[in-house]
Amino acid sequence: MVEEAALVVAALQEDGNGLFFKTFKHLFASSGYTKKHFSKDVLMRIEQAIAKSEISHSGQIRFIVETSLSPIALYHRQSARERAIEIFSLFQVWDTAENNGVLIYLLMADHDFEIIADRNIHEKAGQEYWVKVCKEMEVLLKNQQFEEGVLLGIERIHEVLRQHYPAEVITPNELPDQPIII
Repeated sequence: MVEEAALVVAALQEDGNGLFFKTFKHLFASSGYTKKHFSKDVLMRIEQAIAKSEISHSGQIRFIVETSLSPIALYHRQSARERAIEIFSLFQVWDTAENNGVLIYLLMADHDFEIIADRNIHEKAGQEYWVKVCKEMEVLLKNQQFEEGVLLGIERIHEVLRQHYPAEVITPNELPDQPIII
């Protein structure tokens, strides 16, 4: 931990106010704040929405919320997008039979989120679709309507997965539906 703190101090000396404030937000971000907005009941409703969605298509949806980045990630100036791609890989959202997994990643300290879609569903939906979904979610998330924003994202992802990967039979659940708080 001392080594990580030294890395953060070195980064602060190198940059200026922008990194200082970001580092401050992340170092003092409270997991209680995350849990306040993502209670057990909220997480259960998100899990149920994912499970219900996946009945009608063969895609896989994951939701992961992270309170803050590690000091090393801050030192390396990791963005929410870079972290989301890392999470996409770590939680093997890419590892579905039809390459149609989608991650909704929320980084609470930065008030930022990303949708990362595997190559097949990204190709079929197109970048414009994902931008549209993000804009719709952003309106709710900016107003701290986190549950509503995530559920809207799940619904929009469900729509595009159902359109391109309809389930003719009940498909196996390749990834857990349970949301994760890091």
